[in-house]
Amino acid sequence: MKILFWMSLSTVSYTYMGYALMLSILGSLRPRPIHRKSITPTVSILISARNEEQRIGAKLANLRELNYPKNLIQVIVISDGSTDRTALLLEEHKNFVMPVILTSPVGKAVALNMGKSQATGEILVFFDTRQTVHPDAVLELASFFSDPKVGAVSGELILDSLAGGAEDGLGLYWKIEKMVRRFESDTGSVVGVTGAIYAMRKELYVDLPANTILDDVLVPMNVAHAGYRVVFNPRALAYDQIFIEQGKEFSRKVRTLTGNLQLLKLAPWLMTTGNPLLFRFISHKLLRVLAPIFLLLMLACSALAQNRSYAGMFLLQLIFYGLALVGYIRPASRKWRPISIAHTFVILNFAALVALRNFATHRTDVWN
Repeated sequence: MKILFWMSLSTVSYTYMGYALMLSILGSLRPRPIHRKSITPTVSILISARNEEQRIGAKLANLRELNYPKNLIQVIVISDGSTDRTALLLEEHKNFVMPVILTSPVGKAVALNMGKSQATGEILVFFDTRQTVHPDAVLELASFFSDPKVGAVSGELILDSLAGGAEDGLGLYWKIEKMVRRFESDTGSVVGVTGAIYAMRKELYVDLPANTILDDVLVPMNVAHAGYRVVFNPRALAYDQIFIEQGKEFSRKVRTLTGNLQLLKLAPWLMTTGNPLLFRFISHKLLRVLAPIFLLLMLACSALAQNRSYAGMFLLQLIFYGLALVGYIRPASRKWRPISIAHTFVILNFAALVALRNFATHRTDVWN
């Protein structure tokens, strides 16, 4: 029991702290700088949309404000079986956008494949409809492709709380996630990009399997598989909000974690030595999904070990989970940071358990 407890504690500690610490040390010892300069290759912006009549107008207006030569930008929006006015609105903006109208939904992955087949740009840029992008976003993404070793570039998503921007557990989690991506980029390649804003060389795009949940992981992994770096540019910005509606962020996290596991079926090579980012993929993606199993083992082992020290550790765990429960029952209590952090940590790990259930029972979503 004691050995199992310490093995579980070590795994959880490595997942949430040790991996980032290891990368930060590696970055100070063997940094891999990116050679960047201002360039303006032709770009094709790809957006897959379904029933986005409330947002598509604002998104196109946002794209018109990009600080990039207009004659070098192609905007392709795929309406994936929309049943509202999305397709009609796209047709009304044909002077600016190339609409790809699909009468039946095929899922985001196939929609992106179809959009790519119409792309003429040297660089593919992927946006979502919900977020607003900074006017310099495409310029920033393009600048990293002046380095011939770079095959894909992730931008940064800035999250603001609908509750007024107050720091909470979810905001802290997102900051840690971005820190890990910076460390990965500084030492080689990131294993996933920000789905709301990323770019890649068109010739490296590999058609996505139908029903792929996480294009923002499989696409960059394919780029790394081709021998190129996948890097992070914190100056290429998109803006979104942290949803505070009950269950909204939870559902999004379940989908993301389910997508990580789905990749094991869609691309089995990810778990072989043919994957140049195998160690990072396991450390950053898979261990996050498996963490709740080790947390449960820690709780059980410390409860069953007949030792006063382990009894104390068991009590500390109960207090931590008690704080999370208070945060769940009384949302107003999350204004106190310890409760907010405990609540977020438990919710995210519960989402991982749901993802494991989804994977085991073949339950996967194909849309955001």
